Amino acid sequence: MDLEVFPTPGLGDNSYLLSSGDEAVLVDPQRDAWRFLAVAESRGLRVRAVLETHVHNDYVSGAHEVRAATGAELVLPAGGGYEFQHRRADEGDEVIIGDLRLIALATPGHTPEHLAWLVHSAGEGVPRAVFSGGSLLVGSAGRTDLLGPTRTEELTRAQYASISRLAALPADVQVLPTHGAGSFCVASMPATRPTSSIREERRGNLLVRAGDLTTFRAELSGELMSYPGYYANMAPINRSGPPVLGRLPQPPAVGPVHLPGLQRDGAWVVDARDRDTYAAGHLPGSINIELNSAFGSYAGWILPFDSPIVLVLPDPEDESLAEAVTQLIRIGWSRVLGYLAAGVEAWSAYRGELAAFDVASVDDLCAAARRGEEPVVLDVRQELEWGWGGMPGSHQIFLGDLPARLGELPRGEPVWVICSNGHRASIAASLLERAGITPRPITRGGVGEWRAICRDLQPIR
Repeated sequence: MDLEVFPTPGLGDNSYLLSSGDEAVLVDPQRDAWRFLAVAESRGLRVRAVLETHVHNDYVSGAHEVRAATGAELVLPAGGGYEFQHRRADEGDEVIIGDLRLIALATPGHTPEHLAWLVHSAGEGVPRAVFSGGSLLVGSAGRTDLLGPTRTEELTRAQYASISRLAALPADVQVLPTHGAGSFCVASMPATRPTSSIREERRGNLLVRAGDLTTFRAELSGELMSYPGYYANMAPINRSGPPVLGRLPQPPAVGPVHLPGLQRDGAWVVDARDRDTYAAGHLPGSINIELNSAFGSYAGWILPFDSPIVLVLPDPEDESLAEAVTQLIRIGWSRVLGYLAAGVEAWSAYRGELAAFDVASVDDLCAAARRGEEPVVLDVRQELEWGWGGMPGSHQIFLGDLPARLGELPRGEPVWVICSNGHRASIAASLLERAGITPRPITRGGVGEWRAICRDLQPIR
C-alpha cells in the first residue's frame, strides 16, 4: 500500500492517492485534479476509480476531471442524489485496487449519505486504514449543522453513532480524514496534523471520549464558526456535475481602457496585493483580498457567487494569476474575466485616479483613545472570537455579514477596523471605502494585542 496525501491549506482539506502495484484510486479529489494526475503519471499508476465520502459542501469535486482524463469509475455514496452516471456505493460495497480491498462503511452525520472507506490488504481481515471523510477527524469531527437547523439534531445523533462505530476499529488503523485544521466543516478545533490513528483518537479526541449523546452534542456545537456563503452552491454543483476544465483556465490581460466597461457591466475588481500596498494606492471601488491560502474562501464569502471578477495581482503576475484562479475554480467560480495588465501603475497612467486610506497600529488606536478622541471601532471577527474577549463599546459585525450591515456604521468620522491579525480588517476597510465610509484599518496585530497593551483604558470583558 502506497499513500500520497495532498493537503489544501486554504480549505483545510486533504485528498488522497492510494495505490497498489500499478493501480490507484483517488479519494475526495478537488477540482484542480491535474496535480494528482501528474503524480500518478510520474509513478506509472493507472487511476481506476474515484471514491467520494460525501457530497462536498466546501469545494467542487474533481471527480469529473479525473474521469475525463483517465476513464476512472466514479464510486459515490448511493444516497448522494447525483444526477450523472456513477456507481452507487453503500454499506459493504467493495472496490479492488491491486492487492487492496476498500470496503464502504455507512457513517452518516456530517451528511446523511456519508460513507467511510476501510482499506484492507489482500488476505487480511483487519483494516489498515480508514478514509473517514467528514466523520472522524483528527481531534474533532465533522459538523452536523451545514444542512440547516431542521436536520441538525438528526445528523448529530447519526454522527454520534458513526464516531462510536469508527472508534471501535482496531487501535492501529490509520485515520485519513478529508477535513482538518482550517476547514469550516469541522466542529471543535481539530489538531493540525493531517492524519492520525484510532488509538490516538481514543486517547485525545473529546468527541470520541464523550460518554453520552448529551456530552457529545455539547462538545460538537461548542466551538462552531460561521461558514462561507458560497457553501450553499457547492452541493448543487457537485450533484449535477461541474463542467470539465481539462486544465487551469488562463484569463487574459485586461488593459485599463477596457476595465471601466467591464465594471459598468457588473465586474468586481479584486485587488490581491498585500494590505499596506493596497491602502497606499488602489483602484476606486476595488476590494482587497490578499493572495494567501484563504483568498478563495474570502472571495466566496464576500462577493456574490460566481460574479464576474477582474484581478489586480501582486508580482510575479503569472504565479499570482495561477494561484488566484486555482483557488477560485475550487469553489466553482467560472467568470474570472482577466487581470489588469501592468497593475495599478497602468491604471494611474491611463486615468490618473487612485484611491488611498491611512492604516494604523494597535498603538495608534490606544493613543487615540488616551487623547480622548473616542474612536469608532469595528471588530470584524467571528462571534466565537468575540466570546474570547473583545473591546467594550466596539461595533461587532463579522466580516461575512458586513456587506449587508454597512448601514449600521457612522459616516461622519473614520471607522477603525480591527480583527486578529489585520487580514480581515483590510478586506473590511475596502468594503467600507466602497460604501463611502472612511476606514482606518489596523493592519498589524489585533484585539489580542489591544487587550494586552491598552488595559488601562477601560474594563475588559
